[in-house]
Amino acid sequence: MRENYKIIDISYSDITDIMLNCQKQGDRLVQMHAVSIPSGAILYYSVSTGDNEFVTYKTQVSDDVVLPSISSIYPNAILYENEMKELFGVNIDCISLDYNNRLYRINVETPFKKPAKEGE
Repeated sequence: MRENYKIIDISYSDITDIMLNCQKQGDRLVQMHAVSIPSGAILYYSVSTGDNEFVTYKTQVSDDVVLPSISSIYPNAILYENEMKELFGVNIDCISLDYNNRLYRINVETPFKKPAKEGE
């Protein structure tokens, strides 16, 4: 099964074009998630291809980067993007259905975001 799985490192500036190409090829968006790091986040966008492959595009963003939403390409991205924004502090612009940090009932702002290290 491992041979049907790929992780591809990409630049965050390419994510919209890559997701648009995946959608045009008929790939399904199956997962998006974030991992917090002190200077920002590592983001994973996973698609399932028509060839029974699972491809994950991995990118890193700093706290000052504003990502365009892919919800106009993959409507199911709205929940993933709202979660990344609310829990990890990822700046995502123009989510088609933006819950404005009200997706979860939490009392702490961006609870999974790691604080920047001293001097960063």
